Amino acid sequence: MHDHDTSERLASYADVLAGELPDTWTSTHLPAGAKDDLTELADRIWDLDLVAASLAEHPLKQAAVLSRPDGAQLVLLDRHDERDGFLLAAVAPRALPDEAYRAVPEPNGIALADDPFLGAEQIAGDLLARYDSALAQVRHNALGGIQPSQPDRIVLTWQPDGSVATAPVDDRAGVVLVANGFVQDPQSGIYRLSGDDTRAQARALREIGPQLDTLGIGTALQHPAGRTAPTSAPASMPPVPAGTRTSANRTR
Repeated sequence: MHDHDTSERLASYADVLAGELPDTWTSTHLPAGAKDDLTELADRIWDLDLVAASLAEHPLKQAAVLSRPDGAQLVLLDRHDERDGFLLAAVAPRALPDEAYRAVPEPNGIALADDPFLGAEQIAGDLLARYDSALAQVRHNALGGIQPSQPDRIVLTWQPDGSVATAPVDDRAGVVLVANGFVQDPQSGIYRLSGDDTRAQARALREIGPQLDTLGIGTALQHPAGRTAPTSAPASMPPVPAGTRTSANRTR
């Protein structure tokens, strides 16, 4: 089979999968010419079993990435054996610290049937559940006690140093937070609002509520035990390539 035919087959299969999986997924094909993107993707493939073994012998030459609005990603790869079908693996989140992956089992990939409709059933009944579980664990570990937000609700948590921290699900909320003084940690993705100027902090907390509300995103303010908000603030508000990973501490 010619490279062009192989590429078309992979991209078409991924397009069908994106439409058949639960929730909303989009598909992006990475051809052989997208070397930098393929290298970065290979480094984040979250597998130490079937897919890792394949990549150890067959470096990534093309792939299709399936993406969900909450940041979850799956990667579809060619299968280099005599069988039809493809391999599918989970993709680890970008820029989380190594400690976030500690003791979290890899959601190892699976081999898919040549039929994309049957493949979607395989994914929904196996890999997707394991991937969502692993994602929830590493994101919780990275938050360090900050309660996770939801797509339609931002949870802001007071910190011991007087700052306020949050981990929004999508970029829409992030834009609003940054515009009101929050600073994002590039490693964890957590947004923090300094408490050095409590008046400015309180003003920012009041203003982000209506701005997020226009996007259909609610807000909630968490008060850990022993911590109270400033009186002027409202009490509440409307990775190494997969084939070479062996460390038990960084399980991805």
